[in-house]
Order: sequence, then structure tokens, then C-alpha cells
Amino acid sequence: MLSHLLIKNYALIDELELVPDRELNIVTGETGAGKSIMLGAIGLLLGNRADTKVLYNPEQKCVIEGTFSISGFAIERILEEEELDYSDTCIVRREISVSGKSRAFVNDTPVNLETLRRVSSQMMDIHSQHDSVMLGSNEYQLEIVDTYAQDEALLRQYRSDYQAYRSKKTVYDQLQSEASAMRKEFDYNNFLYEELAKAQLQPDEQETLEQELNILENAEDIKERLQVAYEYLDNAEQSVIDFLKGTVSNLAYISKLSDQYEQLQQRAQSSLIELRDLADEISTEQDRVEVDDNRAEAIRERLNLIYQLQTKHQVSDVAGLIALRNELSQKVSKVLNLDDELDEAKRQTDIARAQLQSSAETLSAARRVVLAPIESEIGGLLHELGMPNASLRIQAETGKPTPAGVDTITFLFSANKGVKPQQLKNVASGGEFSRLMMAIKYILANKRSLPTIIFDEIDTGVSGEIAIKMGNMMRDMAHSHQIIAITHLHQIAAQGTAHYFVYKDHSAAKTVSRIKKLTFDERVNEISQMIGGKSPSPSAVKNAREILKQRSVATVK
Repeated sequence: MLSHLLIKNYALIDELELVPDRELNIVTGETGAGKSIMLGAIGLLLGNRADTKVLYNPEQKCVIEGTFSISGFAIERILEEEELDYSDTCIVRREISVSGKSRAFVNDTPVNLETLRRVSSQMMDIHSQHDSVMLGSNEYQLEIVDTYAQDEALLRQYRSDYQAYRSKKTVYDQLQSEASAMRKEFDYNNFLYEELAKAQLQPDEQETLEQELNILENAEDIKERLQVAYEYLDNAEQSVIDFLKGTVSNLAYISKLSDQYEQLQQRAQSSLIELRDLADEISTEQDRVEVDDNRAEAIRERLNLIYQLQTKHQVSDVAGLIALRNELSQKVSKVLNLDDELDEAKRQTDIARAQLQSSAETLSAARRVVLAPIESEIGGLLHELGMPNASLRIQAETGKPTPAGVDTITFLFSANKGVKPQQLKNVASGGEFSRLMMAIKYILANKRSLPTIIFDEIDTGVSGEIAIKMGNMMRDMAHSHQIIAITHLHQIAAQGTAHYFVYKDHSAAKTVSRIKKLTFDERVNEISQMIGGKSPSPSAVKNAREILKQRSVATVK
């Protein structure tokens, strides 16, 4: 339950603290006094979005903090799943900076809004007038059935299976689409692939062939120049080597006379050896050079093929052609193996669909089994709330799988005897919506392990004896749930175990909304004004006092 609420720098609230009672808390005040502002602040703890417009003082940050006592409620699992610390007290805080940046914390651990919503929704539920409008939607009606059926585990399993099926179906559909396009391109891709495969291209082949062709086309000139180079180095008549031999001989002679010339002789000898080796290599290369027109022609044909393929495929080298060949090979291979891949994808999709169908049927069965009990319980409560001829029928239809299941739930309602029930949104008035929503909240309260329930004027459109019965229902719910009820009806206000009054304080330069807990005499005054206006008659005051005393006696009993 909510044990402490702090609101700082929010809308018309400078600073407000509230320590609610464990049972039924009543909040009253004039229209515009700030009750909705307080609810807006609490809504931030539930993950609603906000901006800098909510700052009372635009130069300071806004802080909303709720302290919840959660001992005995099934919230520990949620906190563990979100990797948050658990204790009997859970502190939820929301901060909005001057720049508009929002931060959320659970037990002082920063969390995102999704986590905040998941945690706080397990501790507090706000019924607003907007919920009465939502009651007319099929989605909200389905949520009511699920809450009553307590089928959260089944719904979670179904959603997991639904996501798995959608994932498998997407893969299969995409593969089918690709297969259709790939089959259209298969003949062309296969032709291109076979052409490139037949060419048997090798890395660096082009450069090697171009170099070899250049030598073949200039073979005679190369052979002649190698011969000249060789003769410069070594021939019978006169050559560099002959001259170098003379140099070596002379240096060898003088080195015998003095050691200082030995190094020169060794260098000359090394040069002679190197030149002889060079002459031998030139001679060998000259022998290798041949004029081979057939080989040159074969190389030209091979290079022409490579050049044509490069031009055709708009690539600049053999590496690009090889990469294209490999890519085409994969495409052709994929088409050739497409049937097997499609069969496997279809098999996986069928398995996922079967699992989804099984989960859907289990979930639907759990929903359908509670429809009659819901109709019966709500019918009985509506009778107590002054609608003896009202009837509620819940229609369930099965359709295509959606994230919420295969069921469409429709509440059919009639407030009058002999009138066929129709869709709720078409027939219920404001007061009927209020009573129906009260009945629904009443039967769902014990189905949810929810510490705190807040009612924002759920009594709209009702009065008199019906208001008394709604107050009694709230008081009954407050035995197992903390209830905070904002109301304009004295019949409901008198049922509270604690009564808070919201008002505007105009004493400073800027209007501020404040809240105070009323004493017994202050409650008498407030309820008498709710009965008879700002200047209640003595009888109204007496009536208010008697109502509160009766409520106190009933509580003691």
C-alpha cells in the first residue's frame, strides 16, 4: 500500500506530503482545487510522460516520490526479473529537471519508463473517468476477463508463441518472395556463372600473361640486346672481364709486397666473380628467350577473353571477376537448394503455428470458463446498485491470432427489462457506466494482488441510496486493499477511515494547492457542506454528524 506520498514543485503544488490510511481514504475539495493535479503527479509514478510545463517553479526540479509497503503482495518476482532490490518497502521516485529531462528510480536504482510502469502497475491502479470511456472498448473488456480469469501465465505463454510464430512466418514469407524473384533471374545468373566458371580464372593471371606476352612480342630485340650485353662482359677478343682479370693480377702482385693492398685485391676478385656470374645469367636468359608465335597468339586470345569479361561485368581486374563468379555461384546454388530451404522454413512455421494454436485454445478455454461467473456476479452487484432489471451478457468470438489472443470479447448490456442487450458503448449512460465500472472494480479487486486502488470520481452520475451502496462496496474493498477515493458525494465521503481536504491557498504571491487531513469536527463541517452547500443548515450539520457516528459504530462492530 501507499504509505507516504511526496510531491514537490508540480503544477500548483509547491510541496505536499500525504500519509494515507491503510483502508479507505476520502479526498474532497472544490472543483479546481487540485485533486486532479495530485492524480497527475501520481500518474508520473505510473510512467506517464511529463515536461517542464508541470514545474511550479521553473528554476527547480520536480520530485514525485511514493513509498509503498509491499509485504504480502506478489511483487517480488517482478523486481527480481527487473534485477531490482527487494524489501518490504519499495520507493518509487520520478524527477523532472529544469531542462525537461525525466528520470525514474525504483529503490534508488535508475530505471526506464517501461520498467517503471511494470513495477508500479503491480502496486497501484488508478481508475479515472477515462476508464469509463475505455469500458466500451473490446480491448479493455478482454483485459477485464483476463484479470478475472487470472490467466497471466497462459497469456504470457501465448504471447511468446505468437512472437515465435510471427518470426517464423516472416522468414518463410520473405524466403518465398526472394524465391520468386530468384527463380526469374536464375537462367540469366546461371548463364553468367557458367561463363565465368568455364574461364577458370586464376588470381594474378592477367598480370603474368601480360608480362609474358610483352616478352614474346619483343623476343628478337630482347635476345639481341642480351647478346650485346653478354659480349661487353665476356668475349674472346676484348671484354670487361678480361680487363678485370688484369686488374686482379696486378693487385695480387703488389699485395704480396705489402698487406695494405690485399683488401683492394679481394674486392677486385669479388667483382670478377660477380661479373662472371652476371655474364652466365645473361647467357642463360638469352637461351630462354624464344620466338613462339603460337604461344603469343594463345596468350592474346586468353587476355582478350579476360578483357571482354571485365568490360561486360564492369570490373577492372581478375579479382573482381572471381568475386562475381563466387557471388553468382551462391545465388545459383541457393536457387538449386531453394525447395529444401522452403520446405524447412514451412515446416518450422507449421510447428510454430500448431504451438500457437494450442496456446490460443488453452487461453480461450480459460477465458470462456469465467464468462458466466462474471455475468452472474456483475448482475448481482448491479441489482444492489439500484439496477434490478439490468443484464450483462459477454459475447466471445474467435478470429485470427493477435498479440492478445484469438478472442474478441464484447460486453452486451441492457439497463431495462425486456430490452435486448446491446454493445455497452451504445446503450449505457454516465451513471450506468459508473455503477457498472464500480461492480467490475469490485469483483476484480480480489483477483489481483494489488495494494492500492485509486478511484477518481467513479460515483459520477449516481446519488442517494446508490451512492451509499457504492460507499459500502469501497469500504468492503478497503479491508484487503488500500482505497483512495476522490468524490463529491457525502454518502461516500462519510465511509472513509481517513478524510483529506484539497484546497487552494491564496495567502502568498502565487496560488498553491494544499491538502490536509480533517479531524472529526472538520469532517462534520465538510460533509455538511457537501449536503447543504457552503452555508449548511443545522439539520445538515446534524445529519453529517450522525452519518459519521453511524460509520464509526459500524467500523467498531
